[in-house]
Amino acid sequence: MIVSASYRTDIPAFYARWFQARLAAGCAWVTNPYGGRPARVSLAPGAVDGWVFWTRNPLPFADALEAVAARGEPFVVQMTVLGHPRALDVAVIPPDRALAAMAALRDRYGPRAVVWRHDPIVFSSLTPPEWHRAAFARHARALRGVVDEVVVSVLQVYAKSRRTLDHRAARHGFTWRDPPDDEKRALLADLAATAATEGMRVSLCGQADLGRNMPGLDPAACVDAARLSDIAGRPIAARPRPHRPCGCAESRDIGAYDTCPHGCAYCYATRDQDLAKRRHAAHDPASAFLDRRDPPPEPGPPRLI
Repeated sequence: MIVSASYRTDIPAFYARWFQARLAAGCAWVTNPYGGRPARVSLAPGAVDGWVFWTRNPLPFADALEAVAARGEPFVVQMTVLGHPRALDVAVIPPDRALAAMAALRDRYGPRAVVWRHDPIVFSSLTPPEWHRAAFARHARALRGVVDEVVVSVLQVYAKSRRTLDHRAARHGFTWRDPPDDEKRALLADLAATAATEGMRVSLCGQADLGRNMPGLDPAACVDAARLSDIAGRPIAARPRPHRPCGCAESRDIGAYDTCPHGCAYCYATRDQDLAKRRHAAHDPASAFLDRRDPPPEPGPPRLI
Protein backbone atom coordinates (compact mmCIF):
# COMPACT_ATOMS: atom_id res chain seq x y z
CA MET A 1 0.00 0.00 0.00
CA ILE A 2 1.20 3.52 -0.85
CA VAL A 3 0.25 6.14 1.73
CA SER A 4 -0.43 9.74 0.73
CA ALA A 5 0.15 12.47 3.32
CA SER A 6 -1.67 14.38 2.10
CA TYR A 7 -3.46 15.94 -0.82
CA ARG A 8 -6.20 16.99 1.63
CA THR A 9 -3.93 19.11 3.85
CA ASP A 10 -0.28 20.02 4.38
CA ILE A 11 0.86 17.41 6.91
CA PRO A 12 4.61 18.19 6.59
CA ALA A 13 4.09 21.91 7.27
CA PHE A 14 1.56 21.69 10.10
CA TYR A 15 1.17 18.17 11.48
CA ALA A 16 4.66 16.70 11.83
CA ARG A 17 4.22 15.82 15.53
CA TRP A 18 0.97 14.03 14.80
CA PHE A 19 2.53 12.11 11.91
CA GLN A 20 5.48 10.94 14.00
CA ALA A 21 3.13 9.85 16.78
CA ARG A 22 1.04 7.88 14.28
CA LEU A 23 4.16 6.32 12.79
CA ALA A 24 5.24 5.17 16.24
CA ALA A 25 1.74 3.89 17.01
CA GLY A 26 1.60 1.97 13.72
CA CYS A 27 -1.75 3.32 12.50
CA ALA A 28 -3.82 6.40 11.80
CA TRP A 29 -7.57 6.80 11.83
CA VAL A 30 -9.16 8.65 8.93
CA THR A 31 -12.57 10.30 8.82
CA ASN A 32 -14.34 9.50 5.56
CA PRO A 33 -14.97 12.92 3.95
CA TYR A 34 -18.17 11.68 2.30
CA GLY A 35 -19.96 10.57 5.43
CA GLY A 36 -18.80 6.96 5.65
CA ARG A 37 -17.36 5.09 8.61
CA PRO A 38 -13.99 6.10 10.03
CA ALA A 39 -11.24 3.78 8.90
CA ARG A 40 -8.01 2.55 10.40
CA VAL A 41 -4.97 2.80 8.13
CA SER A 42 -2.07 0.58 9.13
CA LEU A 43 1.29 2.36 9.16
CA ALA A 44 3.16 -0.56 10.69
CA PRO A 45 6.52 -1.58 9.21
CA GLY A 46 5.83 -3.90 6.31
CA ALA A 47 2.34 -2.51 5.70
CA VAL A 48 3.54 0.58 3.79
CA ASP A 49 5.24 0.10 0.42
CA GLY A 50 5.97 3.79 -0.06
CA TRP A 51 4.93 7.34 0.81
CA VAL A 52 3.98 10.48 -1.09
CA PHE A 53 4.21 13.71 0.91
CA TRP A 54 2.56 16.90 -0.41
CA THR A 55 3.70 20.23 0.97
CA ARG A 56 4.51 23.90 0.59
CA ASN A 57 7.03 23.69 3.44
CA PRO A 58 8.97 20.52 4.36
CA LEU A 59 11.20 22.20 6.95
CA PRO A 60 9.15 21.18 10.04
CA PHE A 61 9.08 17.61 8.70
CA ALA A 62 12.80 16.88 8.71
CA ASP A 63 12.72 14.45 11.68
CA ALA A 64 9.68 12.68 10.27
CA LEU A 65 11.43 12.07 6.94
CA GLU A 66 14.43 10.68 8.78
CA ALA A 67 12.13 8.31 10.66
CA VAL A 68 10.55 7.08 7.42
CA ALA A 69 13.97 6.66 5.79
CA ALA A 70 15.21 4.71 8.83
CA ARG A 71 12.42 2.20 8.25
CA GLY A 72 13.69 1.64 4.70
CA GLU A 73 10.49 2.89 3.08
CA PRO A 74 10.81 4.98 -0.10
CA PHE A 75 9.12 8.35 -0.31
CA VAL A 76 8.58 11.21 -2.73
CA VAL A 77 8.01 14.81 -1.69
CA GLN A 78 5.65 16.67 -4.03
CA MET A 79 6.51 20.28 -3.29
CA THR A 80 4.62 23.29 -4.62
CA VAL A 81 6.63 26.46 -5.25
CA LEU A 82 4.76 29.25 -7.06
CA GLY A 83 5.89 32.58 -5.62
CA HIS A 84 2.42 34.09 -5.75
CA PRO A 85 1.67 37.51 -4.28
CA ARG A 86 0.37 37.37 -0.70
CA ALA A 87 -3.17 38.18 -1.86
CA LEU A 88 -3.27 34.66 -3.33
CA ASP A 89 -0.93 32.80 -0.95
CA VAL A 90 -1.29 34.22 2.54
CA ALA A 91 1.14 32.18 4.60
CA VAL A 92 3.46 30.02 2.48
CA ILE A 93 7.22 30.35 2.89
CA PRO A 94 9.06 32.61 0.42
CA PRO A 95 10.32 31.02 -2.81
CA ASP A 96 14.00 31.33 -1.87
CA ARG A 97 13.48 29.28 1.30
CA ALA A 98 11.31 26.77 -0.53
CA LEU A 99 13.85 26.29 -3.32
CA ALA A 100 16.67 25.87 -0.79
CA ALA A 101 14.59 23.27 1.06
CA MET A 102 14.13 21.32 -2.17
CA ALA A 103 17.87 21.37 -2.80
CA ALA A 104 18.47 20.08 0.73
CA LEU A 105 16.02 17.22 0.17
CA ARG A 106 17.81 16.30 -3.03
CA ASP A 107 21.20 16.35 -1.30
CA ARG A 108 19.97 14.22 1.59
CA TYR A 109 17.70 11.71 -0.18
CA GLY A 110 18.73 11.73 -3.83
CA PRO A 111 17.58 13.21 -7.15
CA ARG A 112 14.36 11.20 -7.40
CA ALA A 113 13.02 12.04 -3.93
CA VAL A 114 11.54 15.46 -4.72
CA VAL A 115 9.22 16.72 -7.48
CA TRP A 116 8.51 20.39 -8.09
CA ARG A 117 4.91 21.49 -8.62
CA HIS A 118 3.97 24.74 -10.35
CA ASP A 119 0.27 24.29 -9.85
CA PRO A 120 -2.38 25.36 -10.03
CA ILE A 121 -1.85 28.07 -12.61
CA VAL A 122 -4.19 30.92 -11.72
CA PHE A 123 -4.93 33.48 -14.41
CA SER A 124 -5.42 36.76 -12.58
CA SER A 125 -4.53 40.42 -12.85
CA LEU A 126 -1.78 39.69 -10.31
CA THR A 127 -0.56 36.57 -12.14
CA PRO A 128 -1.13 36.98 -15.89
CA PRO A 129 0.52 34.57 -18.35
CA GLU A 130 3.73 36.60 -18.51
CA TRP A 131 4.02 36.47 -14.73
CA HIS A 132 3.85 32.66 -14.83
CA ARG A 133 6.41 32.50 -17.64
CA ALA A 134 8.85 34.64 -15.66
CA ALA A 135 8.30 32.96 -12.27
CA PHE A 136 8.49 29.49 -13.79
CA ALA A 137 11.72 30.29 -15.64
CA ARG A 138 13.30 31.77 -12.51
CA HIS A 139 12.45 28.75 -10.38
CA ALA A 140 13.39 26.26 -13.09
CA ARG A 141 16.86 27.80 -13.33
CA ALA A 142 17.28 27.50 -9.57
CA LEU A 143 16.15 23.85 -9.65
CA ARG A 144 18.37 22.69 -12.51
CA GLY A 145 20.02 19.50 -11.31
CA VAL A 146 17.78 19.43 -8.23
CA VAL A 147 14.62 17.91 -9.75
CA ASP A 148 13.95 15.99 -12.95
CA GLU A 149 10.20 16.67 -13.14
CA VAL A 150 7.82 19.57 -12.68
CA VAL A 151 4.08 18.99 -12.41
CA VAL A 152 1.77 21.68 -13.74
CA SER A 153 -1.98 22.16 -13.93
CA VAL A 154 -4.39 24.97 -14.67
CA LEU A 155 -6.86 25.95 -11.98
CA GLN A 156 -10.01 23.85 -12.15
CA VAL A 157 -12.77 26.06 -10.84
CA TYR A 158 -14.88 24.34 -8.19
CA ALA A 159 -17.65 26.10 -6.30
CA LYS A 160 -15.59 26.34 -3.10
CA SER A 161 -12.51 27.74 -4.85
CA ARG A 162 -14.67 30.20 -6.79
CA ARG A 163 -16.15 31.56 -3.56
CA THR A 164 -12.74 32.02 -1.96
CA LEU A 165 -11.20 33.61 -5.04
CA ASP A 166 -14.13 36.00 -5.45
CA HIS A 167 -13.89 37.02 -1.79
CA ARG A 168 -10.11 37.47 -1.93
CA ALA A 169 -10.32 39.41 -5.21
CA ALA A 170 -12.87 41.82 -3.77
CA ARG A 171 -10.82 42.28 -0.62
CA HIS A 172 -7.48 42.87 -2.37
CA GLY A 173 -8.62 44.56 -5.56
CA PHE A 174 -7.64 42.06 -8.25
CA THR A 175 -9.54 40.07 -10.85
CA TRP A 176 -9.26 36.47 -11.98
CA ARG A 177 -10.61 34.49 -14.91
CA ASP A 178 -10.87 31.05 -16.46
CA PRO A 179 -9.48 31.60 -19.99
CA PRO A 180 -10.22 29.52 -23.09
CA ASP A 181 -8.27 26.32 -23.62
CA ASP A 182 -6.18 27.78 -26.43
CA GLU A 183 -4.73 30.38 -24.07
CA LYS A 184 -4.04 27.73 -21.46
CA ARG A 185 -2.29 25.49 -24.00
CA ALA A 186 -0.12 28.35 -25.24
CA LEU A 187 1.17 28.98 -21.73
CA LEU A 188 1.67 25.27 -21.02
CA ALA A 189 3.68 24.86 -24.23
CA ASP A 190 5.99 27.70 -23.20
CA LEU A 191 6.48 26.26 -19.72
CA ALA A 192 7.31 22.85 -21.20
CA ALA A 193 9.94 24.42 -23.46
CA THR A 194 11.48 26.30 -20.54
CA ALA A 195 11.61 23.16 -18.40
CA ALA A 196 13.33 21.22 -21.18
CA THR A 197 16.13 23.77 -21.32
CA GLU A 198 16.72 23.19 -17.60
CA GLY A 199 16.83 19.41 -17.89
CA MET A 200 13.44 18.54 -16.48
CA ARG A 201 10.27 17.14 -17.98
CA VAL A 202 6.82 18.65 -17.53
CA SER A 203 3.82 16.54 -16.59
CA LEU A 204 0.21 17.73 -16.52
CA CYS A 205 -1.90 16.77 -13.50
CA GLY A 206 -5.41 15.49 -14.13
CA GLN A 207 -6.09 17.42 -17.35
CA ALA A 208 -5.45 14.93 -20.13
CA ASP A 209 -7.74 16.71 -22.60
CA LEU A 210 -5.85 19.97 -22.16
CA GLY A 211 -2.50 18.30 -22.82
CA ARG A 212 -3.53 16.04 -25.70
CA ASN A 213 -1.18 16.21 -28.71
CA MET A 214 1.16 18.66 -26.98
CA PRO A 215 4.82 17.61 -27.32
CA GLY A 216 6.81 17.66 -24.09
CA LEU A 217 3.74 17.50 -21.88
CA ASP A 218 3.00 14.07 -20.41
CA PRO A 219 0.15 12.98 -18.13
CA ALA A 220 1.31 13.23 -14.52
CA ALA A 221 1.61 10.35 -12.09
CA CYS A 222 1.78 12.24 -8.81
CA VAL A 223 1.49 9.00 -6.84
CA ASP A 224 4.20 7.38 -8.92
CA ALA A 225 4.92 3.71 -8.25
CA ALA A 226 7.73 3.73 -10.84
CA ARG A 227 9.53 6.61 -9.12
CA LEU A 228 9.10 4.93 -5.73
CA SER A 229 10.50 1.72 -7.23
CA ASP A 230 13.56 3.61 -8.49
CA ILE A 231 14.14 5.08 -5.04
CA ALA A 232 13.62 1.77 -3.27
CA GLY A 233 15.73 -0.24 -5.73
CA ARG A 234 12.95 -2.82 -5.87
CA PRO A 235 9.54 -3.06 -7.54
CA ILE A 236 6.69 -1.28 -5.76
CA ALA A 237 3.52 -3.03 -6.84
CA ALA A 238 0.50 -0.76 -7.22
CA ARG A 239 -2.81 -0.69 -9.04
CA PRO A 240 -3.93 2.29 -11.14
CA ARG A 241 -6.06 4.74 -9.22
CA PRO A 242 -9.67 4.05 -10.20
CA HIS A 243 -11.85 6.69 -11.84
CA ARG A 244 -8.98 9.13 -12.40
CA PRO A 245 -7.75 10.27 -15.83
CA CYS A 246 -4.09 10.17 -14.81
CA GLY A 247 -1.19 7.85 -14.16
CA CYS A 248 -1.49 7.83 -10.37
CA ALA A 249 -1.21 4.57 -8.50
CA GLU A 250 -3.83 3.72 -5.91
CA SER A 251 -2.99 5.07 -2.46
CA ARG A 252 -4.54 5.70 0.95
CA ASP A 253 -4.67 9.30 2.16
CA ILE A 254 -4.40 9.97 5.89
CA GLY A 255 -5.19 13.70 5.82
CA ALA A 256 -8.40 15.67 6.32
CA TYR A 257 -10.05 18.48 4.39
CA ASP A 258 -10.46 21.94 5.95
CA THR A 259 -7.41 21.61 8.19
CA CYS A 260 -4.70 23.55 6.29
CA PRO A 261 -4.18 27.14 7.51
CA HIS A 262 -1.95 28.22 4.62
CA GLY A 263 -4.85 30.28 3.26
CA CYS A 264 -4.26 29.78 -0.47
CA ALA A 265 -7.08 31.52 -2.31
CA TYR A 266 -7.56 28.77 -4.91
CA CYS A 267 -7.34 25.70 -2.65
CA TYR A 268 -9.78 22.93 -3.57
CA ALA A 269 -9.16 21.13 -0.26
CA THR A 270 -10.39 24.01 1.93
CA ARG A 271 -13.96 25.16 1.57
CA ASP A 272 -13.85 27.42 4.67
CA GLN A 273 -10.52 28.97 5.61
CA ASP A 274 -11.72 30.19 9.00
CA LEU A 275 -12.82 26.64 9.77
CA ALA A 276 -9.40 25.36 8.70
CA LYS A 277 -7.69 27.74 11.11
CA ARG A 278 -10.00 26.69 13.97
CA ARG A 279 -9.41 23.00 13.29
CA HIS A 280 -5.67 23.52 13.16
CA ALA A 281 -5.75 25.44 16.46
CA ALA A 282 -7.83 22.67 18.08
CA HIS A 283 -5.70 19.84 16.70
CA ASP A 284 -4.46 17.29 19.22
CA PRO A 285 -1.13 15.71 18.16
CA ALA A 286 -1.88 12.73 20.41
CA SER A 287 -5.19 11.94 18.70
CA ALA A 288 -5.49 8.96 16.38
CA PHE A 289 -7.37 11.28 13.99
CA LEU A 290 -5.81 14.33 12.40
CA ASP A 291 -9.07 16.25 12.38
CA ARG A 292 -10.78 15.39 15.67
CA ARG A 293 -10.25 14.16 19.24
CA ASP A 294 -12.73 11.28 19.20
CA PRO A 295 -11.55 7.78 20.10
CA PRO A 296 -11.81 5.07 17.41
CA PRO A 297 -15.43 4.03 16.88
CA GLU A 298 -17.02 1.37 19.04
CA PRO A 299 -18.48 -1.21 19.03
CA GLY A 300 -17.37 -3.57 16.29
CA PRO A 301 -14.00 -4.30 14.74
CA PRO A 302 -12.22 -1.51 12.87
CA ARG A 303 -12.10 -1.59 9.10
CA LEU A 304 -8.43 -2.25 8.31
CA ILE A 305 -7.00 -0.60 5.22
